[in-house]
Amino acid sequence: MTLNPLPTLLFEPLVRMALAEDLGRAGDITTDAIVPAERRASLQLRARQPGVIAGLDVARCAFQTLSPEVRMEIIRGDGGAVEPGDVIATISGPARALLTGERVALNFLCHLSGVASATASLVAAVKGTRAQIVCTRKTTPGLRALEKYAVRAGGGGNHRFGLDDAVLIKDNHIAIAGGIKPAITSARAHAGHLVKIEVEVDTLAQLEEALALGVDAVLLDNMTPPELARAVAMTGGSAITEASGRITVETAAAIAAAGVDLISVGWITHSAAALDIGLDER
Repeated sequence: MTLNPLPTLLFEPLVRMALAEDLGRAGDITTDAIVPAERRASLQLRARQPGVIAGLDVARCAFQTLSPEVRMEIIRGDGGAVEPGDVIATISGPARALLTGERVALNFLCHLSGVASATASLVAAVKGTRAQIVCTRKTTPGLRALEKYAVRAGGGGNHRFGLDDAVLIKDNHIAIAGGIKPAITSARAHAGHLVKIEVEVDTLAQLEEALALGVDAVLLDNMTPPELARAVAMTGGSAITEASGRITVETAAAIAAAGVDLISVGWITHSAAALDIGLDER
């Protein structure tokens, strides 16, 4: 999989906002008092636990926003696996910029690397099956593009970026519409010819009804592996099959073995633990 970098335009405003929050009303009074303006330094980003890296461009942006003189030499790029002690990158430039930008840069880098690492653990669990791990819209407000990028860095794929990507008819839509058929009929009448329609089903009976109406994809919610295998057989390739609901590293393999196309997981973005990365002297 090719990991295309994110345009700077997508994350620079977030970096600036984070720096402004940290600098407050008077700037970095500690660093400015202790470190001479002309002092230069060279530091290393170093992994303190195993994982997968994501967010180096965002970290670089934090430092270079404070000083365009900062240079980053990347040794293990986004999508690369690291072990404790591995050097990820060397950063050099004005010491004040390095010290002042350290926390913001690491906040982004550690969080996004945590998302990538969590994704990679699930990707490894389903290796050898047809299933692809994908994320959801359960993302940190404002960080969706970054977190979905981190999922790609971890070897996963992306579900919808927003409500306007595709029609996804969920249980509450069905309840309010009065059933699967009226919900799908209304969606089809309003969706453009390029918009795909997916419907969430909880039972095989609902699946049968949805398939009869010619949907593009079915979200198989909280089904057991045997139920998922039956659902895949019923679909017969006529629609994309997506499993979801409380999926963990321990359960992912059995779910993937049922033959589903996608496994969507929310916790890899909303609850992934940050990867421990330090900024240390060379």
